[in-house]
Amino acid sequence: MDRIALVGGTQLKGSIPISGAKNSALKLQAASLLTSEPLVLTNMPELADTRFMVELLEQLGVTCFWPKASGRLSMHAEDITSTIAPYDLVRKMRATFNVLGPLLARVGHATVSLPGGCAIGARPVDLHLKAFEAMGADIVIEGGYVKAAALRGLKGAKIVFPFVSVGATEHAMLAATLAKGETVLENAAREPEIGDIAHCLVAMGAKIDGIGTSTLRIQGVDELKGTTWSVIPDRIEAGSYACCVAAAGGEVTLTHVVPETISSLIDVLQRAGVEVEVGPDWVKITRDPAVPIKPVDIDTQPYPGFPTDTQAQVMALMTRANGASIFRENIFENRYMHAPELRRLGADISVRGSEAVVRGVDTLRGAPVMATDLRASVSLIIAGLMAEGETIISRVYHLDRGFERLEAKLSGCGAQIRRLSGSEE
Repeated sequence: MDRIALVGGTQLKGSIPISGAKNSALKLQAASLLTSEPLVLTNMPELADTRFMVELLEQLGVTCFWPKASGRLSMHAEDITSTIAPYDLVRKMRATFNVLGPLLARVGHATVSLPGGCAIGARPVDLHLKAFEAMGADIVIEGGYVKAAALRGLKGAKIVFPFVSVGATEHAMLAATLAKGETVLENAAREPEIGDIAHCLVAMGAKIDGIGTSTLRIQGVDELKGTTWSVIPDRIEAGSYACCVAAAGGEVTLTHVVPETISSLIDVLQRAGVEVEVGPDWVKITRDPAVPIKPVDIDTQPYPGFPTDTQAQVMALMTRANGASIFRENIFENRYMHAPELRRLGADISVRGSEAVVRGVDTLRGAPVMATDLRASVSLIIAGLMAEGETIISRVYHLDRGFERLEAKLSGCGAQIRRLSGSEE
């Protein structure tokens, strides 16, 4: 397995283009199963996860064409040749589970392995399955597989989620586009990626009202057509690089950004004393490294609150703040696995249940550390940019799941970062 080595202490200067959003792209890939016509995605991020999804789609009979470094993926599910998503593929990441709804809606049955992915808590799929049952599907879990059938087609239903779930909202919305009658999703998640998926589905012929609100109304149609769609820029990637600049100091412009999707992070950075300038599709981050970072408390919340997916990045930044910061993780349990690794660099972090207290220190020092999940891995990059000496991060396959050309983007702004082949593990 590869590792990443970086030496801290260098300010970042330049610009970083933000890639398409992984969390939207994966569900849009699953949406290709809903139509017999080609679905073409542009601004497509080339990641381990999106490549995994292509493997699964091809196994189901989808013809995929994705020239390397083109940012353009064409998918044509003219005929579904298999409705079985095997464990060997689904275990690699959770998002592959989202082929269940589209297969159920279009073909009437599917057998999909229960998902794998990052170890940041249970993240059960019971809300997904309850939504499909409400739409008339018969579901059995057997041998680690979900076996679902709706041989007469899915039916519209009123579904009230007991708590906000991004995955369940997206999955139910995908399936409801081909259900008979109206489906109402109440207490739906409002993340920008859900809006991106919904607008793409509308371009394919779906009828969806309430996009961007907590109530979605979907009128089922007989069939969807193909379209070409540009994936929304990745707000988590944008937030991660913003934290990199805030940590290292310097001046970097993030391009191809939708600034309103990272407004909660911008607020946090400004309260921390970081200068942020916002344009129509760009955000400039500026910080003098001689000026101390101010401590900021964080409570993760569903969108438009502060995202759990940038909690680890801000925690890394706060390890050098002039004072104590309190973090409260309200979305996922077990999402402080980066804390012990940050402590290896000299951070002062105390974790108690869903709360973490970060007391800023004068100096971090490079050390060997290990990535535990996708977002935690980039927190170690951020800390390494502030640390004295060299930091070597192992298990960077986590990074490759969600960050496109990370070393190239950071080194292009002056960071001393490189990939090492092989592992000492």
